[in-house]
Amino acid sequence: MESQTLYPHPLSAPVTGGERPQSAARRVTSPTTESALVRRVLIGVALGYFAALVLVPLVAVFVEALKKGFEFYVESLREPDALEAIRLTLTMALIAVPVNLVFGVAAAWAIAKFEFRGKSLLVSFIDLPFAVSPVIAGLVYVLMFGLQGWLGPWLAAHGIKIIFALPGLALATLFVTVPYIARELIPLMEAQGTDEEEAALVLGASGWQTFFRVTLPNIKWALVYGAILCNARAMGEFGAVSVVSGHIRGATNTMPLHVEILYNEYNFAAAFAVASLLALLAIVTLVLKSVVERRAHGAHAR
Repeated sequence: MESQTLYPHPLSAPVTGGERPQSAARRVTSPTTESALVRRVLIGVALGYFAALVLVPLVAVFVEALKKGFEFYVESLREPDALEAIRLTLTMALIAVPVNLVFGVAAAWAIAKFEFRGKSLLVSFIDLPFAVSPVIAGLVYVLMFGLQGWLGPWLAAHGIKIIFALPGLALATLFVTVPYIARELIPLMEAQGTDEEEAALVLGASGWQTFFRVTLPNIKWALVYGAILCNARAMGEFGAVSVVSGHIRGATNTMPLHVEILYNEYNFAAAFAVASLLALLAIVTLVLKSVVERRAHGAHAR
């Protein structure tokens, strides 16, 4: 009886029927076995969902913003209250990003590089803004620093104003943006370990030299990525800022609050004009995010 040969793997079997080894390899290593129809349906559903919930509303914002013409659009953005709202929004971002850069790096360094009592509690506190409604955060600041709050009478007696003023807006913005940079750095720094820092210290590097020459180059793209997300959150925050701002036109209104006021006054074209500027800032943020992601992937590939 003629013996049979067993082939443990499809690539080790002889090529028959004119099939080339390359095509067999492609078939075996294919990442998916779904048919072309299934793939098209899934892609269509994803694109349709994106168009319905993101693309169409985004286009509608710009259409409504330009409904009364480009001249009215520009005038809506040049109006004094709108300019003040833009300035205040950028100020909040300029405060939140540097402060969270320092805190995020320090917190990530402590959590990733050291073992200490209360470490898990610190991680929970960093994640707290993800779990707590921004409106509740604003109410907490009112409870602490408002005129009827715990520290309100003392602050009023010393001429210090936090609620319905810039400090209150800054505190609310800092609260909601706390996790973004730290949460980008912690997993990366934990994965990298402490070997390189320990080697640098053994070779005589100081703590600051170790940070700037070893740690920072390894985390720079995650740091930039977290800063971009932090900046976007700071500029778009509504809930917490709305509670502590007092909605004082030309004084404590950020761009999202200014949009709400204009819309409630039925000044729809002006409201959409300011909203379109926020949308443009969001698009710029997404472009920067994509660039950073590509550069980070390129750096890892090298």
